[in-house]
Amino acid sequence: MKNTKLKVTVYGAEQICASCVGAPGSKDTYEWLQAAISRKYEAEDIGYEYIDINQTQAEEKHAAFVQRIFKEDLFYPIVFVNEEMVAEGIPRLKTIYQSLDKNGAVLRLEA
Repeated sequence: MKNTKLKVTVYGAEQICASCVGAPGSKDTYEWLQAAISRKYEAEDIGYEYIDINQTQAEEKHAAFVQRIFKEDLFYPIVFVNEEMVAEGIPRLKTIYQSLDKNGAVLRLEA
């Protein structure tokens, strides 16, 4: 098994995406993903990051992607596992789990 540090990054905003009315907010999705992932995978090797697209970004890669969100009218929240975009708009756990598996996330052992 790989012993790799994984990073789940969620880009979003306080205001719900205009095309995603009725969906949970980005911050709620971020918290939900943390809870769902921690129930299935060992938490030590998975880090989480929330990027508010309406705030100034200090890190260049985040600033560049935020510009892309606005330029291409992408739906948010947008979820990345490491450097791979795995969800846009309403995320599906199955897709995110598949990416975590592919990147070596360790499943929790049943007690």
